[in-house]
Amino acid sequence: MSQLRLPPIQTTARDDAVLEALAGFVQQEALQPGDKLPTERILAERLKVSRNTVREALTRWEGLGLVERLQGSGTFLKAAVSPHMLHMPLTLAGGNDFASLMQTLEVRRALEAEAVSLCAMRTGPQELDLIRRKLETMEEAFHSRAGMSSEEDWEFHQAIYRASGNPLFEQLIAAMHEMFHRFWEHPLGVRDFGHASFPYHRTIYERIAARDAEGARAEALKLIATVEADLRRGEAARNQARQA
Repeated sequence: MSQLRLPPIQTTARDDAVLEALAGFVQQEALQPGDKLPTERILAERLKVSRNTVREALTRWEGLGLVERLQGSGTFLKAAVSPHMLHMPLTLAGGNDFASLMQTLEVRRALEAEAVSLCAMRTGPQELDLIRRKLETMEEAFHSRAGMSSEEDWEFHQAIYRASGNPLFEQLIAAMHEMFHRFWEHPLGVRDFGHASFPYHRTIYERIAARDAEGARAEALKLIATVEADLRRGEAARNQARQA
């Protein structure tokens, strides 16, 4: 990493200024999601602010899903950032109940369908190759772990969001990742949750590879439909258990 070029902060709104300076640094160094940021001590020294100010600024980024802070490892970038960017924090229902899951699924349906459609129109050879490799990794995990491939599934979809050409897809869905992840943790007692969606990952890839935007959208909607069917099946089973 080249020498840090972070100017001292001379403003009362120091946390906002720190975030703007950090965003400029990320852009200048061409840091990508997954890259590690400098330590709080180094950032504080370069910006001429307290470590607490840096920590509060990074906490704001963490709340927005832009960075991940791992104990003993450091702070890692989770999404693309740039100076003067508009931050849009999301507040999600924290429950694992049917209504909360359905609300989140409705949002994912809209985002997923548009993302795969744009991906089919915009993706380049390198991005397409990455999507293919992520798909093959997910399929291998699915078969070797009896359908348990949530992390690999997530990486496959992330590759599509990035190839869509619009960073907001990845940022918005990353902010909701925790809720989406619950879909794969046996929601409402459905043990084989997500298994029916498995084949559609490949058909989505095939439509993207064929540059078929509408076909990719249709396959994505089919995938989401299987998720909704699983949720409804689980809710029906739960209601029957309550009535028994």
